[in-house]
Amino acid sequence: MRFEGGTPIIAGAVGLGAAIDFLQEVGIDNIEAHEHKLTDYAIARLSTIDGITIYGPKKDRAGLVTFNLDDVHPHDVATVLDSKGIAVRAGHHCCQPLMKWLKASSTARASFYLYNTEEEIDRLVEGLIQTKEYFNYAIG
Repeated sequence: MRFEGGTPIIAGAVGLGAAIDFLQEVGIDNIEAHEHKLTDYAIARLSTIDGITIYGPKKDRAGLVTFNLDDVHPHDVATVLDSKGIAVRAGHHCCQPLMKWLKASSTARASFYLYNTEEEIDRLVEGLIQTKEYFNYAIG
């Protein structure tokens, strides 16, 4: 390290310390409980959409939901949602063997954490319904 030029990333170290303090203050168990609550809520709400496929178990899962809408490519889903200020990931998610096993070219994925709310999940559901309506209109 003696040949490393420049100033060490002091701001990064200070920021990491502040993040650790914050997580300890909130409590990891509280964060996990909130994440599970949001994920259960999301699965319940997303399940009301006709033509949606939700991948993975219905209970005891991490703070994310992977899904596809019938006849709408996940990249199109992500683009339309992005135009509404809703961020999801779309693609292979670095697991092409799983995509092959699921018989899906790719999927969309919504992730939840401490800073997310049920209202944001409601916006996601509304955005997916609008996306589905748009593509059904455009196709049919």
